[in-house]
Amino acid sequence: MTTELLLDHMTKQLRMPSVARQYRSLAREAEERNLSYEEYLLALLEVEVATREENQRQRRLKQAKFPVHKTLDMYDFSLMPSLNRNRFLTLAKGDFIEKKENIIFLGNSGTGKSHLSTGLGIELIQNGFNVKFITAAELVEELLMANEEHKRGAFEKKWLKYDVIIVDELGYVPFSRTGAELLFQFFSGRYERASVIITTNLEFSEWTTIFGDEKMTAALLDRLTHRSHIHLLNGESYRFRQSLRQANQGVEGARDVYDSGPSGPES
Repeated sequence: MTTELLLDHMTKQLRMPSVARQYRSLAREAEERNLSYEEYLLALLEVEVATREENQRQRRLKQAKFPVHKTLDMYDFSLMPSLNRNRFLTLAKGDFIEKKENIIFLGNSGTGKSHLSTGLGIELIQNGFNVKFITAAELVEELLMANEEHKRGAFEKKWLKYDVIIVDELGYVPFSRTGAELLFQFFSGRYERASVIITTNLEFSEWTTIFGDEKMTAALLDRLTHRSHIHLLNGESYRFRQSLRQANQGVEGARDVYDSGPSGPES
């Protein structure tokens, strides 16, 4: 009993809650399987490491602040033939982050840009990267506040801790001149230092409507597209086609039930 009390105390002091929960049951299993001390110790540490890794993943998911949880598996790539699912799975391994590259999704509203960026972000978190999701409007609002409080340097330094930032809906909301300049500086500050994923409904030629100044826009595009993976999502709304497919499946299912129902009285 004294040994168990000491073990409970030490595992608490060392912050090893999984070892504390599992050492008794694993000890019985090790005895039954005639495992060596080293094998028993390895089994205990594997449980602790697995628990810590899962806890870290959950913390990274929480701090990413995705508005909805949408994975790549939930995206129907058959509705957007121009996209290659395997290509996204390769990107999810994070090589583009190691190379300080960017990803840009351009397309009409409803084509699944936010879904794909979120799904990619979730996969990256599973692979150990720190991700942050924010809309362009929210980012500009925070930049303006940091600028007013003379804390922009600290703000941008804090955001550099994220391996990749997903800036969603660029172009949906117009910015003030100051806001556009701050956003330009923010993106420029991450150039070749950290990655961004951007979703936008505007073609590159239309970005002057966001940033106003043509030279500033050209300079920004030069930086963002220099080392980028650009995905075009054009055509009919992905959401519309997905809803239409689900509706058709519902009609077909109802028709099957009707056709397989009891027949009327024979004449």
